Amino acid sequence: MSLSLLSFAQWLDSQAWSIALHESFYMYPLIESTHVLTLMLFVGTLIAVDLRLLGVAFRNVPVSEMTGRMLPWTVAGFVVMVITGALLFYAIPVRTYQSLWFRIKLVLLVAAGINIWVMHRRILTNRSAWDDSPRPPRSARISAAVSLATWAGVIVTGRFIAYNWFDCDRPQPDWVIFLAGCVVDDV
Repeated sequence: MSLSLLSFAQWLDSQAWSIALHESFYMYPLIESTHVLTLMLFVGTLIAVDLRLLGVAFRNVPVSEMTGRMLPWTVAGFVVMVITGALLFYAIPVRTYQSLWFRIKLVLLVAAGINIWVMHRRILTNRSAWDDSPRPPRSARISAAVSLATWAGVIVTGRFIAYNWFDCDRPQPDWVIFLAGCVVDDV
């Protein structure tokens, strides 16, 4: 599986559009900047909702009103953030695929997605019982804390992708080679 994903990344890397995007003087920085700006929109609105769910901010605003006003902005930020993130991967697929930070980021994204699913499918189903409460139930507070932690981790690991500390083209310890999926030629 790992080699087939690496082969796919190598195939992407050889595509003319991928090369052009990576070498572009204007497009790559524009996409990267858009990614960061929509990340701020997404996470900014998410933080406001999570702080409300924790019961530490906006305590007088019903949760349904808070989510109703923020959710469209959150979704818009998320959609553009995912598109630009995919384009950033497309521009440098092999290096990104073999980035230890990228792999940690993906694990955190899956954890954040599961948390969102649990929040919307289980915790918010009985929101009407506690919608106006200054302090939501424990399950909502835990989900909000998990949300804040996972998205903070996504941001930090995403930022670290730019650094070459654990790149496969540098001498690395065996654990980095294993976790990053580096293919080492035994010569």
